[in-house]
Amino acid sequence: MVTTTLRRPTRQRTGRRWTFAEWRAEIAESNLPAELWDGEAIVSPAPSFLHQQIVDRFHDRLKAWVRPRALGKTCTAPVDMVLAPKRSVQPDVLFVGSARLAIIGEVINGPADLVAEIISPESRRRDRFDKRDLYEQHGVREYWLLDPGAETVEVFRLTNGQYRLLGRWRPGESAESDLLPGFAVLVAELYSEG
Repeated sequence: MVTTTLRRPTRQRTGRRWTFAEWRAEIAESNLPAELWDGEAIVSPAPSFLHQQIVDRFHDRLKAWVRPRALGKTCTAPVDMVLAPKRSVQPDVLFVGSARLAIIGEVINGPADLVAEIISPESRRRDRFDKRDLYEQHGVREYWLLDPGAETVEVFRLTNGQYRLLGRWRPGESAESDLLPGFAVLVAELYSEG
C-alpha cells in the first residue's frame, strides 16, 4: 500500500502582469482568494475553517452594529477592493460608510473605510506589513488585525496619512473602534471554540 502525505497548498503566482480589467475579463469567477499586486496575480488556497469562523464572528458583530444604525455596508471576502489599475485585494472583512456607498459596484472601487484581516500562518508577513502599508497608502481609515495565534486584536487608525496603533487587546478585553464610536468586540468571543 502506498501512502501520500498531502501538504496545505501555498500561494501561487501566475507570472503574467495584468490590469484588474484584464484579470476580471479573462479569468473565470472563483471563490479562491486572488489578488493583484503590481499586476501580478497571487492566488491563495482557501482559508482554514478556523480562519472562516473568526471572519464570521467578527463580521456578525460588525454588521449587527452597522445595519440598525444605517452606517453603511459590510462584506466578507472574496470581494475585490480595487485600489489602482494593477492593484486589487480581497480583505477578510470590510465596511464602507454611508457617505461613500457610491464606490460599491460589482467590486469596491477604492479603499473601504474599515478593513479587517485575520492572520493565518502563511499570511503573517503579508497581513502585518504588506497589507498594512498598502491600506495606509490608499487611505483605509481603520485597520483591524486579528491574530488567532497570539489571541490579540490590534486596531490602527489613519491619522495625517499614517497609521497609529490605537490598541492591542487580549482575551478578557474589548477591542474598540475609533471610526465607529461605541463599536467594540470581546476578544475572547472571536477566538472561542463555541
